[in-house]
Amino acid sequence: MSRAVRFGVALVLGLALLTYGASVWVQRRTREWFDKDLSSRAEAAVTATRRILASRWDRPDELGELLADLAHDERVLAAAACTKEATPLASSSEMPAQFSCQQLGPRLRPSADAPPSAWAAYKESAALPDGAVHVSAIPVVDAERALGFVVLLHDLSFVERREAEAQKFLLLAFAFLAAAASALTVVAARLSWRSWSDELRRFLKGGKERPEFQPILRDVRELVERIVEEKETDREGGAWNPARLKQALVRHLHGEKVVILANREPYIHERAASGEVQVLHPASGLVTALEPVMRACSGVWIAHGSGNADRQSADGQGRLKVPPGEESYLLRRVWLSPEEERGYYYGFSNEGLWPLCHIAHARPVFRSADFRHYEAVNQKFAEAVCEEVDSEDPIVLVQDYHFALAPRMIRERLPRSTVLMFWHIPWPNSERFGICPWRDDLLEGMLGASILGFHTQFHCNNFIETVDCYLESRIDREQSAVVQQGRSTLIRPYPISVEWPIRWLSDAPPAADCRAALLEELRLPPDALLGVGVDRLDYTKGVEERLLAVERLLERFPSFRGKFTFVQLAAPSRTAIPRYQQLNEAVESLAERINQRFGQGGYRPVILKRAHHEPPAVFRYYRAADLCYVSSLHDGMNLVAKEFVAARDDERGVLVLSQFTGAAREMTEALIVNPYDLDEASAALKTALEMSLAEQRERMRSMRTFVAEFNVYRWAGRMLADAARLRRRDRLTGRLSDHLSAAAVGG
Repeated sequence: MSRAVRFGVALVLGLALLTYGASVWVQRRTREWFDKDLSSRAEAAVTATRRILASRWDRPDELGELLADLAHDERVLAAAACTKEATPLASSSEMPAQFSCQQLGPRLRPSADAPPSAWAAYKESAALPDGAVHVSAIPVVDAERALGFVVLLHDLSFVERREAEAQKFLLLAFAFLAAAASALTVVAARLSWRSWSDELRRFLKGGKERPEFQPILRDVRELVERIVEEKETDREGGAWNPARLKQALVRHLHGEKVVILANREPYIHERAASGEVQVLHPASGLVTALEPVMRACSGVWIAHGSGNADRQSADGQGRLKVPPGEESYLLRRVWLSPEEERGYYYGFSNEGLWPLCHIAHARPVFRSADFRHYEAVNQKFAEAVCEEVDSEDPIVLVQDYHFALAPRMIRERLPRSTVLMFWHIPWPNSERFGICPWRDDLLEGMLGASILGFHTQFHCNNFIETVDCYLESRIDREQSAVVQQGRSTLIRPYPISVEWPIRWLSDAPPAADCRAALLEELRLPPDALLGVGVDRLDYTKGVEERLLAVERLLERFPSFRGKFTFVQLAAPSRTAIPRYQQLNEAVESLAERINQRFGQGGYRPVILKRAHHEPPAVFRYYRAADLCYVSSLHDGMNLVAKEFVAARDDERGVLVLSQFTGAAREMTEALIVNPYDLDEASAALKTALEMSLAEQRERMRSMRTFVAEFNVYRWAGRMLADAARLRRRDRLTGRLSDHLSAAAVGG
């Protein structure tokens, strides 16, 4: 909003306030003037007729005629005479009963035996059903003897008419002044814009730089830089896909491999009871996002080997080519002892950092022994990274809260490396993070990264605030960076996503066939309404709140009983931790209770499937469901929401999404709910189940367009392009430092 427009708005508002104030003042002053005038008129009338009144005071009939003459005035409604004892003598026929002598007498004299000099006229305004009136009671004194008093009742309707006319005049005046102010504002804005445009043109043509243009120029430069970056990342154009990501990496990294450090491995080898070794895909949003990137750009994925057949499937150094049959990148497994796994993974990572960063009402537990294991395991993985790189300045992507110390450890071994750390979970505010006894160690470890990424700008802001509270460092607000000892760590938002298109859909049957087959498998009728939830069984995912919302739906809307079934795919997770054991039991008990309340015959409203499901099976449920409910209590992004949208190439189905997910900021066409508000959530489920196909198609099409454009290849491309630019800058800085050092030595 320009300064002229702001001035115009302020002027109109000021005029409105002034008009309102003037109206109130005029109304009050007008009423005071008329009250005073009527009181004066009443006293003058009684004073002028005092002798006549006194001469007829003992003759009520003649006194009544005189009062009737007084009431003939067009503004006098009625008149009455009362004795000094406040008994009526005479009155005109129009005198209302509520203004009786008994009521008014005590208001004229302070006491029954008060002398005439103590009597005083009384006046007031009152409201009658027919309008407002003014009452005057004036004492009648004859030769220092109080005879009584006369009551005159004046009509105030003319006052109200005049007040209305005054208000109408003020409103017309305000309308005229507001119109004049608006016209003046428009003219001033046009003149200001023309003057500003002329100055800007002169400046762009080489005129003198003016300070007021600096913010605009900074924004323009940033926009140009982003456009140039986008063109550099994609000279050929087109959608982001594996081929485009490969081209971008060849151009920026010249074919160098990327090293990913993550706790979770993309492929797990498990030996079944039959003795056969199976390859499983873990239920992990991190793997969902990163595995397509590694398939596209090759490199090395370093992870904890957690499968019971992982050692037999890898070579002596824990290496093997994956994916099976394609072998497009290298998986390097790192082995941990049971003690290390308990302390590093179950202890510090998932009983400490996980609840610390999630607002999900679980108390963080911090133990010194756990942190020592966490530190040792971070060192072990950092050494594995150094063993797998093939240059002095590699690009390393460190993933998530399991490796907060690793960036600094890697940099100490490889000072010229470009380390990107991506934090997949939320970052809490500074006060909450301050709970951690080793907060400084974690922050300093993370600031070993060149770029530190979060899902949202909000989490970036929280991190910068935390560093500002607890570490000696300089915050570069303009660049969104933390500077320590002359080295900067950029803090950037990189909203993560899923691959597009989803490779699991390449051989999938049409959505209608998936639905028919799944309903038959679940023994549901063809017209059944089906909801689905897909999660690791974690307390941050709001699985209990989700089932409670289903229960509330069936309570509030009985028409869905027997028709709606909700299937929860719940992969067991971290079952060695007591809080997760309690969650397993609570979810199972809750599902059983709901089924007992609303189930009948073969109908079960909740189907709980507590088992690991491979991606093809998960996508069958996505494609068959009428709705998908994501009820996370706190989530950095949540890729289940994006997977559901990517799976619905039939443009049907409704996404019900928690407002506490990062995805809610992007997928605004979903039904956004507060999962704690069961009435709101159940109403959203009802809306989803009753939504027309046309509205489903409109919402789904919009979300699918977004996910297709902002997919995981774009996410990876942005991060790696930023890393490549940073590395080029560091290389130039390093060469310049070498030249300056050589010149100094030569001199």
